[in-house]
Amino acid sequence: MDGAEGQEGGRAAAPWNRMRAGETAGPVPPQSDAGIWFIGRLRTPWSDPCACPRRGDAAAGPLCRIELDPLWAEALDGLRPGPVQLLYWMHLGRRDLRRQSPKDDGTTRGTFALRSPMRPNPIASSEVAFLGLDGADLLVRGLDCTDGTPLLDIKPVHGSLK
Repeated sequence: MDGAEGQEGGRAAAPWNRMRAGETAGPVPPQSDAGIWFIGRLRTPWSDPCACPRRGDAAAGPLCRIELDPLWAEALDGLRPGPVQLLYWMHLGRRDLRRQSPKDDGTTRGTFALRSPMRPNPIASSEVAFLGLDGADLLVRGLDCTDGTPLLDIKPVHGSLK
């Protein structure tokens, strides 16, 4: 599919997945090369990708919650409040775009020159402020993704280990 008709997999594309003027798409591989586990879900105030901030604000952004799968609770041992890096899966993004028009003005750039969530492997990375735990949930500020986004990993920011 070249995407020009605004369809994704034979159905109408969601507003955030529609092709913009000048954008190009291509085929994706028929199978994956590796498997991953989602270790939790990110809980944010945004249900629509169009409403998400372009970058999260770790100082003044809304309080968000990480619901970690209980299987991984022991892996939090030693994690202290402060900056952490989250890797997450932008599950609502297209994976076939080669060129994108980030300002929706017809001017395009290559996908790898942008921080767009529309990528062959929609892995996002954000440095957030880890504030503490609420039961088994992590409380953070600085997210920029939709509610329910799958979490891939949590890493302390280099130099923040004590």
